[in-house]
Amino acid sequence: MFAFAQELFDEMIVREYYGDFPGLNDHRLISYHELVRATDNFNKVNLIGKGSFGSVYRGCLDDGLIVAVKVLNLEVEGASNSFESEYQALCVVRHRNLIKIISICSSPDFKALVLQFMPKGNLDQLLYSDTRHLSLLQILNIMVDVSLALEYLHHHHPHTVLHCDLKPSNVLLDEEMTAHVSDFGIAKLLLGSMSVVSASTPGTIGYIAPVAC
Repeated sequence: MFAFAQELFDEMIVREYYGDFPGLNDHRLISYHELVRATDNFNKVNLIGKGSFGSVYRGCLDDGLIVAVKVLNLEVEGASNSFESEYQALCVVRHRNLIKIISICSSPDFKALVLQFMPKGNLDQLLYSDTRHLSLLQILNIMVDVSLALEYLHHHHPHTVLHCDLKPSNVLLDEEMTAHVSDFGIAKLLLGSMSVVSASTPGTIGYIAPVAC
């Protein structure tokens, strides 16, 4: 009975905070407790990535859907802004070469993005693998996929989006080896004559966009 009441309370909290995130009303609601179950309490066994602002876990939701759960470390300066930036960049995205947001879980002391899971990992892992190798056709297809994603972000997104940290580890691959650009934590959104940079981390040396310097 207590667990059921806790779930109802969680859903009320989720619905309350969804009001602060227009664009996600059509997405499913996911509570903190469902994410705990999905990731086995954020077990290290399910850890698939780590970045400046948090960690990414493989998870299985209550309906069986496999997802990537990006949990922000709110003790790190800029983490909350990174969460907002990624949400703003991806909440209305409908493009085959951009990672999709399935939902979010947001409260004052916990923030997570629930994202599409990419079973083939990232491009960086493939480029430096001793056992897996990309064919010339696969390389060309990935180049085209990433170019199409950037063309959409720069010219067809509701707000022009500059990724600012495009690198091989932020290019994820699905089962068919289709590339998806991910990690918009320090993206810059151009809103008319104004620009908004959500996080203070400048990006990765060697990959940072000149506009962010």
